[in-house]
Formats: sequence, C-alpha cells, structure tokens
Amino acid sequence: MSDYVYQLIAIIIYMAAMLYIGYYSYKKTANLTDYMLGGRSLGPAVTALSAGAADMSGWLLMGLPGAIYATGLVEAWIAVGLTVGAYLNWLLVAPRLRVYSQVSNDSITIPSFLENRLKDTSRLLRVVSGIIILVFFTFYVSSGMVAGGVFFDESFGLDYHTGLVIVSAVVVAYTLFGGFLAVSYTDVVQGLIMFLALILVPIIGLFAVGGLDGAAESIRAVDPSRLSFVEGASVLGVLSAVAWGLGYFGQPHIIVRFMAISSVKETKQARRIGIGWMALSLIGAIATGLIGIAYYQQNVGDSLSDPEAVFIALGQVIFHPFIAGIMLAAVLAAVMSTISSQLIVTSSALVEDLYKAVIKKDGTDKHFVLLGRIAVLFVSLIALFIAWEQNSSILDLVAYAWAGFGAAFGPVILLSLFWRKLTTWGALSAMIVGAVTVVIWGNNDTLKDFMYEIVPGFVLSLIVAVVVSLITYRKNDEIESEFDETLVLLKKDR
Repeated sequence: MSDYVYQLIAIIIYMAAMLYIGYYSYKKTANLTDYMLGGRSLGPAVTALSAGAADMSGWLLMGLPGAIYATGLVEAWIAVGLTVGAYLNWLLVAPRLRVYSQVSNDSITIPSFLENRLKDTSRLLRVVSGIIILVFFTFYVSSGMVAGGVFFDESFGLDYHTGLVIVSAVVVAYTLFGGFLAVSYTDVVQGLIMFLALILVPIIGLFAVGGLDGAAESIRAVDPSRLSFVEGASVLGVLSAVAWGLGYFGQPHIIVRFMAISSVKETKQARRIGIGWMALSLIGAIATGLIGIAYYQQNVGDSLSDPEAVFIALGQVIFHPFIAGIMLAAVLAAVMSTISSQLIVTSSALVEDLYKAVIKKDGTDKHFVLLGRIAVLFVSLIALFIAWEQNSSILDLVAYAWAGFGAAFGPVILLSLFWRKLTTWGALSAMIVGAVTVVIWGNNDTLKDFMYEIVPGFVLSLIVAVVVSLITYRKNDEIESEFDETLVLLKKDR
C-alpha cells in the first residue's frame, strides 16, 4: 500500500470514531439541559481535557508551530501568557461559576447566567450577549474550517474546498446530533491524540536532527535569533503576546465547561489535569517549530512554503505512514474539537438566549433541541461561506475572535463573580465597549501593529463596567442573598 493509503485509513478510523461518539451521545441526550450542558455531569478529567481541546484548536498544531518556525522563540510569549491565563481561569473562575450559575436560577449558558445574576428584566443583557457570541464565534468556527481545508490540501493534495467540506460535514454531524455530551466526549479523545502527537513528533524529530546540539547548530545556521526570546521583540510586542492570557476569562466555549462539572470539589483536580496537559502540549508545539527549522535546514536546504504546515510535514517524514496518519488525525482533532465546542455554544446562544428570550419562551424540550440542531447547521453554513476564500491565516482569525470574547466578556465575568455592585447597565456598557474596541482596533493595521486589540478592549471594558455600575448601583436583596449563598456553598463544598 502507498503512504497515502495508510494515512487515509488512520484518518477514516478517527472520523468513524467521532461519528460513533456522536451517535452514542445522541442516545443519552433526553432534554435541553443535556443537549446544551450535558446535565452538569462531567467528571474532572473529562472537564479538563474537554476545556483544553476546545481551547487550543488548530492553532496549537498549526498556528503556534508555524509561528515558531517562521520567527523563532520570540513567538513563545503567547504560550506563556496563555498558560498563566488558563491557570488563573481555573483557580478564580471555575469554582465560583460552577456554584453561582446553579444558585442563580440554574443558568445553563453565559448570557442566561449574566441575566439571572444581575436580575435584568429587560432581556437586553441576554440578547446583546447572544449577538456577540454569534458574531465572534462565526469567525472562530471559520478559522477551524480554514485549518481543516489546509490540512487536507497539505496532507493528501486534496483541493482546499474538498477538505473544507469533509471536515465541516463530520464535525457538524456529531455536534448536531450528540450535543454537549458528544462535544465533551470527542474532546477527551481528541485531547489525548493531540497530547501524544505533540510529545512524539518533537522527540522523534530530535533524534532525526542529531539531538539537542545538532538542532541548535542547524537553527543557528538559519538564523541565531530564532533561539532568542527577546531578540527582535519590543516591550509592547511581548505585552501583546502575554495579553492573550486575558482572553481566557471571557471565552464562552471554555468557561461553560466549568458550569458542567459535577461538583466544585472536582475543579481542583480538573485544574491540575488541564494545566499539566496544556503546559506539555504547548512545549511540544514550540519544540515542533524549532525541530522543523533544523530538519529542513539539514535535509532540504530550503524552508517550507507554508510555515503553518510544519507539524504535518514533520509527521509525514519521520513516522511510518500509518503512525503519520494518527499524527495527522491529531491536527483534525485540534480543529474539530474547537469547532464543535463553538458550535454548541453558538447554538445555545441562538436558542436559549435569543429565540427563547425574544420570540417564544414556552415550548417543549424536544422543540428547543430541534431548534438547537438547526442553529448548528445555520452557523456552520455561514462559517463555511466565510472560510471558502482562504484570505486570512488561522492565527489571524483566532486572534480576532479571541480578543473579541476576552474584551467583551472577560471583565464582566470576573466582576459578576467577585463584585456585588456590578449592574446590568455596567455589564451591558462594558460588553459593547469591549466588542466595539476590538472590531475598530483589529481592523486598523496601524493600531493592530502597535498592540494586540485585546489589551485596549479589556482595559476599556473593565473601566466602563466599574464606572457605570457605581453610577447605576441600587441595592437588590435577591442579588445580595445569592452572592452570600454562593460564598457559603463555596466554603462548604471545598
């Protein structure tokens, strides 16, 4: 058999497994809470790996190794910021959000939690939150689809559009039918595949380039600055890279996992598993980019035309074709895990936070689950349309959506959990200012080159939230009671 046949067999096995998990989860999904939040039944390992896989996307195996390959270790500051941000997210947000979201009318989405937490009767907060989720997740899902198209183009020589359709069809199928459980269970499998691939590729690749000394010598031959964390970097550039960590507090597809874990006690174990997985995976991704520089300097004497394909290219040349196929499946795992997580959150925003809030509040669970599935298909088609013309890099699309969520929701989520005086108008103003700042800043090349848009977006959002809340604050006994009950339960359950 040819190399491609071996690799194709591995990919087919992987995709069949994802579809089977979707079918299995479909059989276990009985109502809307099951479809949107898995019945709040996830264990620590599933929560941690699901959050990690949903977080990292194709950026982990394509975007980050590609950036390291093209520029060097100076790009690793993003990984530092992400690791610190993820740790603080698990430490500060996870336990409080798990308790508070249940205390506050058993909220199952981020917009519904904010509405219930702040006792907003206007429905404006929920609707605006839902619209922001819909807009930015459509770009985020599109970035994953672009990664899928590039994957099949680079790996099998398939047309970009064919790859785009294949990835979209499979991920939409298991998400549409299996809901949150399918997304979470597939994320666990995908997270393990990604982890193993990011450990094996750089380790085996290191032997292929003559060990640490051989790798360092070859990298220096290409450009000595590639091994420096600071050469070519500016203070603002490093700040922008580290600021990626701010985004964690506002990512709906990640923090919704905190609401789904079975108990507060398990957040500590989940944090250890999640951060361990993340740190080793990021180190593996950085090492893959560096090994790629050395390998191509030694064996080809030229560089890759597409730096974001360095993981795929290395996997194909250093492993047996079938094992290479499994390594390739890791790229698909990264891409599909994030797409599916974002689709289910976008679906819940459309149904739970827009349709039920504005159009029709009453209805059967069967009716709303059907609408959730239609919403998955609707958002997928729009994202597919955006991805059809590959005019942006994966990292650019991810960076834009990540900043949008981080600035719009991050300060509001933190203040809602830790500050009693946050008001509806404070939260609403902050979300709009954060989102608008990112859109304006992120679409101006001069401002974008000066600093990553999440920094001004997050800071302005936080200031507006505090100032407007202080102006509009009126004591609400129900809010005070729920805040106190949350604190009591946190102490009790830990």
